[in-house]
Amino acid sequence: MREVEAPRLLVVEDDEELSEMVTETLVDEGYVVDRAPDGQRGLHLGLTRQYDVMVIDRLLPALDGLALVTRLRSRAVLARALMLTALGTVGDRIAGLDAGADDYLVKPFDLDELSARIRALVRRVPGPSEVLRVGGGRLDLVARDAVLPDGTRVALSAREFELLRVLAGRPSAVHSRSQLRRLVFDEAAAASIVDTYVYYLRRKLGRSVVRTVHGLGYRLGAL
Repeated sequence: MREVEAPRLLVVEDDEELSEMVTETLVDEGYVVDRAPDGQRGLHLGLTRQYDVMVIDRLLPALDGLALVTRLRSRAVLARALMLTALGTVGDRIAGLDAGADDYLVKPFDLDELSARIRALVRRVPGPSEVLRVGGGRLDLVARDAVLPDGTRVALSAREFELLRVLAGRPSAVHSRSQLRRLVFDEAAAASIVDTYVYYLRRKLGRSVVRTVHGLGYRLGAL
């Protein structure tokens, strides 16, 4: 019988004591949990690892919770998001949900309620059929590879996959090189790194997979 993997969770919380308490509770319940102390680290983990549920504080250093969820959703990250906050007004809750959060829990909260909400979100985790369309082909968000129109699967490196996922997340948008470098790589990366990885994708998937918009940047093409 195939062993069922434990759900993977990401906790993004700058209050170290609360983060440890939440993490310990979730680990005791059988989850695999990663922690991030600020929004920037949370963004990095959310983009480079696959999670079932993310628990994200509303007020975070480096990158706040709303901006974090918005960026993750723009990159087609499908993990369910539970936002924690001390801001309990209706407007604050609406802002969190509009940013892409799936649930909202106001501090101080009961750990039993947190656990119950996470169990509910785990039951709603997208299945393995979740894909992003790329012309006649698709990007498999579970296997993290590209599938050509004839069904052939093409393995992608982590950075190739992330670059294509950003483009496929907003297929009609034009992304500047600086935007792509910030979202997929790092501000310290060489200015030419985006062009290099576009070349890699075209070499693997065909020149039409990424379109050049002269003077502006790149947009999604087709497989």
